[in-house]
Amino acid sequence: MSYLFTSESVSEGHPDKVSDQIADAILDEFLKRDINSKVACEVLCTTGLVVISGEVKSEAYVDIEATARKVIRTIGYNRSELMFDDRSCGLLSAIHEQSPDINQGVEREDPEQQGAGDQGIMFGYATNETSTYMPATLALAHQILITLSKIRHEGKIMTYLRPDAKSQVTIEYSEDGKPVRVHTIVVSTQHDDWVSVEKIKQNIMDIVIPEVKKTLQERGDKLAELIDDNYILHVNPTGKFVIGGPAGDTGVTGRKIIVDTYGGRGAHGGGAFSGKDPSKVDRSAAYALRHIAKNMVAAGISDEVQIQIAYAIGLAQPVSLKVDTFGKSHVGMSDSEISEKILSMFDLKPASIIRRYGLKNPIFHETAAYGHFGREPFEKVVDGKNIQFFSWEKLDEVDRIKEAFSIR
Repeated sequence: MSYLFTSESVSEGHPDKVSDQIADAILDEFLKRDINSKVACEVLCTTGLVVISGEVKSEAYVDIEATARKVIRTIGYNRSELMFDDRSCGLLSAIHEQSPDINQGVEREDPEQQGAGDQGIMFGYATNETSTYMPATLALAHQILITLSKIRHEGKIMTYLRPDAKSQVTIEYSEDGKPVRVHTIVVSTQHDDWVSVEKIKQNIMDIVIPEVKKTLQERGDKLAELIDDNYILHVNPTGKFVIGGPAGDTGVTGRKIIVDTYGGRGAHGGGAFSGKDPSKVDRSAAYALRHIAKNMVAAGISDEVQIQIAYAIGLAQPVSLKVDTFGKSHVGMSDSEISEKILSMFDLKPASIIRRYGLKNPIFHETAAYGHFGREPFEKVVDGKNIQFFSWEKLDEVDRIKEAFSIR
């Protein structure tokens, strides 16, 4: 029997994402000036006010207010009629120094024995149902909003668009778990008061969805084939979405962790990412596990892979690792045997993860909207230094995994 599964995404103008982007921009600014900065930044934004709190240990000075206002302006909150804008919003900073009790467990005389910044469990996940090895529902939900954001920033068509938006995609799956077709798309987008919901819906159908399909086809993603002419489309179901962003709903850092990861398909350990430096394994280990899971699926180990890891605060070695292939493995090994081999192949100490993926670089603001996973790796020069972004999305371990598991 077929079934339906749904994932959602939110735009960079969603209040929770505004908070995430401010937190990660502040983290990046500290890392630009001091690569050993320890940062745990939490942000709240509401009508006319941004509150920044958290703990920092760094030799650097960062202009917190200027950084936050730049993020708000870049997102598109730059007009007073939005009831939240970069020039007039109040800003309160309550950042203090990191607890020495935590720091003594992280920093060690031998850098390689750096301890985990906290206890906790993290997950990595990948599936072969899309070219990005992400769940089809989430990949499409993200792409709809990325397209909508591009149109808004270009400002040539759909000029009524405002920054806040959400999408939701339901896909019908076959009994054996294969995506069959897009069943329902929901788009809620903030807009100027003069435009009708009928006009917005028509533009979504005639402009946004065709552009989404074109983008997917250009990158060779079979997800485009799932969008036929029979899907159900709901646009701004309440009939009006003029008041949005922090003026319509208070935003808080770390409140969109399922949007950030796998859209509900893969498990989540509960720890948020944004605002945290890489000594926090909530973030760095989740990146490492995504990299391993993606390369395992690409190597043909299984159609779907989920990996769980656990750490104890102050200890370098993980306390456990478990691979789950959901009964879709293509190798003659149990999941426990696969787990043991993966653990022997990859160094998952915090220091090794940080070095492997270049996580002391200022790369995190880019991750704070439209998901931390399924993104295209790229390089960019920052302050004269060539930096790799989304390195955990590289398919650079496929051959080694194939050799280890005797896959031809």
